[in-house]
Amino acid sequence: MSVVDVADVTKTYGNFRALDGLSLAVERGETFGLLGPNGAGKTTTIQLLTGQVRPDSGTLSVLGTDPATEPIETRRKVGIVPEKESPPSFQSPREYFQFVGRVRGIDSDVLAERVDEWAERLSFADKLDAMSTDLSRGQQQKVMLSQAFLHDPDLVFIDEPLANLDPIVQARVKEFFEEYRSAGNALFLSTHHIEVAEEICTRVGVVADGRLVSERKPAEMGTEESLLDVFVDEVDRNDDDRRDGRDADERSSKPTARS
Repeated sequence: MSVVDVADVTKTYGNFRALDGLSLAVERGETFGLLGPNGAGKTTTIQLLTGQVRPDSGTLSVLGTDPATEPIETRRKVGIVPEKESPPSFQSPREYFQFVGRVRGIDSDVLAERVDEWAERLSFADKLDAMSTDLSRGQQQKVMLSQAFLHDPDLVFIDEPLANLDPIVQARVKEFFEEYRSAGNALFLSTHHIEVAEEICTRVGVVADGRLVSERKPAEMGTEESLLDVFVDEVDRNDDDRRDGRDADERSSKPTARS
């Protein structure tokens, strides 16, 4: 059974269609990356899968739950690092982790051990008792990454996984991601950085205008094909198809001359 299953999902905001019949699946042991240009529907997809918004149509399944009807149960099971999210400014990282631990039902001794592990891994042990509002954006990102894994979930959603992190910490995060995936867990990543998707992901889905237009496994791609080439070709083809469809609609709407 897939840990993530999306079937023919649409989502609109006013006149804007963020997702247009999106379908995809993610299995255990995968790091799946959703790659696309800005506005392609990547963040909306994560919001739907974590129960933050509801779809207009289609079905969703996350670890056997329906995030549209069981959002709390879904969020209880997964880890989430939303785009541009920060820890509460009025709390220190340690206080925030204690709050997360209570919500997640993590034993206090286990929580303390895991907090120390993450603070060491991401090099922010000296910031555990600083006010979050005084942390740099990179330090805040370290806190948000850490909180997503504290309860040892089977699946974690991350929007732009390496944003604001220095190269040393990026390397440590990549190493942990590989260990986490190899243990039979799954990662669902969203990014518009091709090099990130190429390096981290075991499988990549290219999304454009709310539709999955291509899938690739970077490790299986030959020397004659790059993820950049696939991305550019598919996004350009999608743009051409959209323009052709718009032109056809305009031609069909024009009144015909009468004799």
